[in-house]
Amino acid sequence: MVIDVPFIFTAFMEIIKALPLTLMITIVPLIIGFGIGLFVAAIRMNKVRYIYRIADFYVSFLRGTPILLHIMIIYLGIPMVYDQLANYYGWGLKSNSIPVVIFIIIAFSLNAGAYMSETIRSGILAVNKGQAEAAYSIGMTQLQTIKRIVFPQAIVAIIPNLCNIFIGFLHASSIAFIISIKELNGAANIIASNNLKFLEAYIAAAIIYWILTIISEQISALLEKQFLVYERGV
Repeated sequence: MVIDVPFIFTAFMEIIKALPLTLMITIVPLIIGFGIGLFVAAIRMNKVRYIYRIADFYVSFLRGTPILLHIMIIYLGIPMVYDQLANYYGWGLKSNSIPVVIFIIIAFSLNAGAYMSETIRSGILAVNKGQAEAAYSIGMTQLQTIKRIVFPQAIVAIIPNLCNIFIGFLHASSIAFIISIKELNGAANIIASNNLKFLEAYIAAAIIYWILTIISEQISALLEKQFLVYERGV
């Protein structure tokens, strides 16, 4: 067997066309998940009565089960519930009209929220409590203290973890192909099947994932450096 090196480049140029969709199903859920994680972390850290038990279950279940199962539960479960409600209330729009990518974004967002909540919580706990006490002593409210003192430092502390989560979700996006989403891995599968050159197509896809990982690591290192310089300046 001889590797067709020129076809690797050909496959690379075809597969990279799926990059915008891959980045969308990676970045959008992380943004939504950050909001969910911030809300869940606040509930758990303040032990809001009744609700924090639900938040604990959410984090435990989502982190304790594979993301593949989340995708399948959302992909199969939401249409079933939606169609029953549509029939009951007489809605004209059926679940088969909902873009499949929406199910991926929902599943990824819920999963990201669970991981983000733990990451944010660890970042907040890493900030010296004495700084918050000092802020209270000069008349700052709890919200002002969190916004101006605690949260900025927590963000700096969790930048490496946020980078790791991004890389993890970037790689996890490859399983979206199981519900016919043509992201990078899906494009590689299609090109490989059409040309019967599986190894070359997968090498091309691996190179793209590798390049994206290196870029994200470099951005993370740059952001961390800039934040640390700002902190020292302050």
